Amino acid sequence: MTAFQPMPVTVLTGYLGAGKTTLLNRILSEEHGRKYAVIVNEFGEVGIDNDLVVETDEGVFEMNNGCICCTVRGDLIRIIEGLMRRPGRFDGILIETTGLADPAPVAQTFFVDQDVRAKTRLDSIVTVVDAHHLLGEIDHAHEAQEQLAFADTILINKADLCDTEALDKVEARIRRINPTATIHRTTRCALPLEAVIGRGAFDLDRILEVEPDFLDETHEHEHDDHVASFSLVTDTPLDPAKFLPWIEQITRAFGLDMLRMKGILAFENDDDRFVVQAVHMLLEGDHQRPWREDEKRVSRLVFIGRDLPRDVIEDGFLRCRAGRAAA
Repeated sequence: MTAFQPMPVTVLTGYLGAGKTTLLNRILSEEHGRKYAVIVNEFGEVGIDNDLVVETDEGVFEMNNGCICCTVRGDLIRIIEGLMRRPGRFDGILIETTGLADPAPVAQTFFVDQDVRAKTRLDSIVTVVDAHHLLGEIDHAHEAQEQLAFADTILINKADLCDTEALDKVEARIRRINPTATIHRTTRCALPLEAVIGRGAFDLDRILEVEPDFLDETHEHEHDDHVASFSLVTDTPLDPAKFLPWIEQITRAFGLDMLRMKGILAFENDDDRFVVQAVHMLLEGDHQRPWREDEKRVSRLVFIGRDLPRDVIEDGFLRCRAGRAAA
């Protein structure tokens, strides 16, 4: 008997006109032999009838009564629960958000609702950006910055409209916001499906197995950005009795502005790696696997957020080192 496998969910986001629907259509039209349920969110006046969703033979469901990230999260939960009750089984769920959506509440849906969490798995958040217009829009469009901050995979789309120097500037600007996402340069979102589907990129355990150096790079924090990132690193083991209460305190204090946090930690007298990640105030952490003999036991945390006080957070982090005074 085959063990139950949670259904993978891919969230497609991106600012207005970036090419989200082009990517969605490409996924649906490829000859991959897989069956996807698609949830599309646009603004409008028509509500969602859950009974209709459960009984329809269509695989595309529209959410028209508001933005997926605020007024219709309950509808998103009901649609997903309805899909789980349908005869037959999809290979995955694709959610295309409106261009003005904040991805955070969408991601949180797969943590806060126990039934959804038991039956689905957030595979990745894919953000599409318009290479030609991003630099002109990003400082005035906070939604675009937050979509980049939450992304596991970023498509710099419409690359054919820019030269290499311009694309390098776009990528550098993105890296100031999100240092860990995988970036692809595309024209009409043309790239292998395995680059965006089935990556397990939101699952930090899984992505660290595939890319052990995922969190290794350090990046400077730019204070003039609405959304920016910084990394904290120490090769001194951490004291879990200090770190765990501290990270909970940081999450409570700065969670509204902490868009994403992810990290891998080396605890004192602990032979297993500890993985931690957060979306706003939702914090998760657990042991992953034993440290390999050839691995350097280094603790690395990446914070992405709005005007986070790096000095305060860094000071508290360093106080969590074993043998140091508590904060």
